[in-house]
Amino acid sequence: MVEGSMTQGAGQGPAVRTATLRDFRVPPYAQAPDPAHTNAYGNNYASPYGSAYAVDEEPEGYTPTQRDLPVISRGGPGDTLQVAVEPAPEPKPAAGEGLGPLFVVGDVHGYLDELYAALAAQGLIDAEGHWAAGNARLWFLGDFTDRGPDGIGVIDLVMRLSAEAAAAGGYCKALMGNHELLLIGAKRFGDTPVNSGAGTATFQAAWLLNGGQKADMDRLQDVHLQWMSRLDAVALEDAHLLTHSDTTAYLGYGSTIEDVNDTVHAILTRNDADECWDVFRKLTKRFAFRDEGGAQAVRELLEAYGGERIVHGHSPIPYLLGEVGNESADDGDDNSGPVVEGPHVYADGLAIAMDGGVTMAGKLLVVQLPLHG
Repeated sequence: MVEGSMTQGAGQGPAVRTATLRDFRVPPYAQAPDPAHTNAYGNNYASPYGSAYAVDEEPEGYTPTQRDLPVISRGGPGDTLQVAVEPAPEPKPAAGEGLGPLFVVGDVHGYLDELYAALAAQGLIDAEGHWAAGNARLWFLGDFTDRGPDGIGVIDLVMRLSAEAAAAGGYCKALMGNHELLLIGAKRFGDTPVNSGAGTATFQAAWLLNGGQKADMDRLQDVHLQWMSRLDAVALEDAHLLTHSDTTAYLGYGSTIEDVNDTVHAILTRNDADECWDVFRKLTKRFAFRDEGGAQAVRELLEAYGGERIVHGHSPIPYLLGEVGNESADDGDDNSGPVVEGPHVYADGLAIAMDGGVTMAGKLLVVQLPLHG
């Protein structure tokens, strides 16, 4: 079997249904942008739902993540390949006939403009940023904040699309990523010492070290914390097991999906700093499905929780492929960034990686499942 990266074509997307959505209003916690806001893709989202920041404006205190990422060298017999394929035409949801097509979104990390463009390219939102996909199903795989400039804007958008999708007969849902756990911990526990397993640490220090943005913390409200705390850790959709992290650590939280989600929710409810840190630490592990034994690790999760393939974010595809390019902004090479054409299929075809590396000049991925080709 040849494994590789697949590019999901933009297609025409699901049928547009906007007539019942335009009565939605900005929630009280949403940030109003410049009405003339135009994103880097040239799309003008003039609705009150765009980024809180203009295109060439960065929030006060914004600290872009350095892109000097390590190259993970490859070269063994188990290497995967990137294979460009032509996707099958996207089916359109039929009104009143149950659930529509399934889409997944990789790690966003505060890159709100890129998220708008990627969702619009799949026909999931209209030019004003409203849900336009009827009864389609959309899953975000976690990591909404940190590193990029507008993490709270991303959360506000996902929360609003959840309401609009439900009103249109579909749904928009999200999983809990390790950066959600990190932001929750930084807000709740700050500099409270926790037992990290390798000495004393704090959520606040770890959050800053991992790209935490002052602008996100300043705009973080209780409604955001409550929403993040209720996110599930694992889900099963159409024989696809959805997780944020490429780790088997989920198995330590229960033998069923319901058990895992209930356990994680219970830990967050107890509000114990050490317990929350332990969950964050375990769900930050990565690369369990890569290299020798990776396929067996995937099978363990599938046998426990069901599904035929696992779909995850967390580990950037350039990491998995060892294709982190020259990130110098002054070399004049437009092709210096990592080449990500689409999801990365590996582990004997059992795992699909969805983090396109948007934080390292990669690509924010929004694709329809199942993959074709």
